[in-house]
Amino acid sequence: MAIKKILLSELETDPKGTLDECCDSGRSLVVEMPDHRLLSIQTLEPGDDDRLVDDLLATDPAFRAIVEKSKSSPRKPFPSGS
Repeated sequence: MAIKKILLSELETDPKGTLDECCDSGRSLVVEMPDHRLLSIQTLEPGDDDRLVDDLLATDPAFRAIVEKSKSSPRKPFPSGS
């Protein structure tokens, strides 16, 4: 897997363009923060989003609370396209 490393200032200059490039190329993006910490941004393949939700449910109490609150709220129909 290819990785591209950029400075935070580069991401701040054109966030949408930078993230679109990451998605379109399939490369992971490593962003170097001003204090030299690094963070990674990567695209999700089809099906990865389900695994991400499962991981969040298993490890993040705040995310679980949001999901539970959503489940207990009344559902509104999507507006029709016409």
